[in-house]
Amino acid sequence: MPFITFMTSNRGRMMRVIAGLVLMSVGLLVVKETLGMLLALIALVPIAGGLFDFCLVGILMGYPFRGAQAREQIAQEQYKP
Repeated sequence: MPFITFMTSNRGRMMRVIAGLVLMSVGLLVVKETLGMLLALIALVPIAGGLFDFCLVGILMGYPFRGAQAREQIAQEQYKP
């Protein structure tokens, strides 16, 4: 749960955008050609996830797709008696 808590936080969202930009840069500037373009397209997923507040990893761990809903569920789990 700490990983999902981080990924849905503002800092985690910012890290996803940065990681996506780095991945895109590597794809376009280092790898180049078809594989580089594919890498750049894949990089759009973490960038969009950070900007639009969704987390694909959360789905795999049983949390909602939307970041706000995942944060709400995490808060409820942390404060259960």
